Amino acid sequence: MSVYDFTCTTMQGKEVSLSQYKGKVILIVNTASKCGFTPQFAGLEKLYKEYKDKGLEILGCPSNQFNEQDPGTNEEIQEFCKVNYGVTFQMFKKGDVRGDNPQPLFAYLTKEKGFKGFNMDHPIAPKLVPMLKEKHPEILEGDGIKWNFTKFLIDREGNVVERFEPTTTPEEIAPAIEKLL
Repeated sequence: MSVYDFTCTTMQGKEVSLSQYKGKVILIVNTASKCGFTPQFAGLEKLYKEYKDKGLEILGCPSNQFNEQDPGTNEEIQEFCKVNYGVTFQMFKKGDVRGDNPQPLFAYLTKEKGFKGFNMDHPIAPKLVPMLKEKHPEILEGDGIKWNFTKFLIDREGNVVERFEPTTTPEEIAPAIEKLL
């Protein structure tokens, strides 16, 4: 099994098989428009522009599961990303990424690469971890997605090679992407 076995729905309602990305390096990110990590859209777009011609695809997958930080419609989310961050990479329809009914792709991704911890040097981490412990301790259990902007790096054969938590910036991921390109 690989990511190529999954389909996702675009913001416009079109079903897309991830097999169309065969031979590409893929970064799959669960996103949100009203999160402390939302400025990572700028870094993701920068990565996309820098490496797309070498074979990088970035797939954004919004979720409203973390403190309801993406409450808008798919159209509103798409517009927000384009207007505020110039996002040109593929964005998919909003859906669950953890819990009882995650999108099958995210159930697979988290099974392939589990949670290894947050980078506590990131400026948001010292606020995020205590908040999760106090308000959402269930999120810290297991390998599920812990918060918005968790990123999964996929090689050209469709294998999940690395998981990066929200406390890892897109810029910090560039060397791992370059190795796969």
